[in-house]
Amino acid sequence: MREDVLKKEMETSSKVLKKKKHIIKAALIVFSQEGLNGARMEKIAEEADISKSNIFYYFDSKETLYIAVLETVLSEWLSPLNEMSANQDPREALITYIEEKYKTSKKSPAASRLYALEIIQGAPHLMTLLKGPLKSLVREKVAVIDGWIADNKIKSVSAIHLIFHIWAVTQHYSDFSTQIEAVCNHSLKNKKFATSALDTSIQLLVDSLIV
Repeated sequence: MREDVLKKEMETSSKVLKKKKHIIKAALIVFSQEGLNGARMEKIAEEADISKSNIFYYFDSKETLYIAVLETVLSEWLSPLNEMSANQDPREALITYIEEKYKTSKKSPAASRLYALEIIQGAPHLMTLLKGPLKSLVREKVAVIDGWIADNKIKSVSAIHLIFHIWAVTQHYSDFSTQIEAVCNHSLKNKKFATSALDTSIQLLVDSLIV
C-alpha cells in the first residue's frame, strides 16, 4: 500500500515538473520579446496552449514565472562551467567550454537576450543569484585557471577576464544576432559560419595561451 502511494506521488511530481518546464519554455519566448512589464499572461498561455488559470495554478504571479525562467536560463548556462576542473587538460577544457557556450547561443538565443535585458536593467530579479551561486562558481573556476598558470600549463593571464571574454564573445552571437545577420547574411545556424566563429575564438582565447 505504501509503495503504491509513493509511486503515485512520484508520478504526480513528475507531471508537475513537466508542466512547469512547458510553461517556462513558452514564457521564455514571450518574455524575451516583450520583457517582464510588456508580457501578458494571456500571450504566455496562448504560446503554451493552456489556459491562463492553469498557469496560475503552477506560478502564483507573472513575476514568479519570470524569475523561474531566469533561474532556468542561468542554471543551463552554468552547467558547462561546472564541468571545468583542475585535473583536465587546459586546452581541452577551455575548448569544450567555448563549444558548449556556442551551442547554447545557437539553441537558445531568446534565453540569452532575456538574460541580457535583465542585466541591462540592473538585474533586480537576479542579484541574489549573481552575488551568491554565480559569484562562488566563478571564483572556483578562477582558482582552476590560476592553478594551470602556476603549473606552467598556460601563459599568465587574468582568469576572471578570460571567463568574461568567453562570455562576451559567445553570447554576442545571440544578443546581437540581428546585427550579425545584417552584416554577414549569416548566423550560427549556418554551419560554415559557426565553425569559423568557433575556430576564431579558439585561436584567440585558447591557443594564444598554450605554453
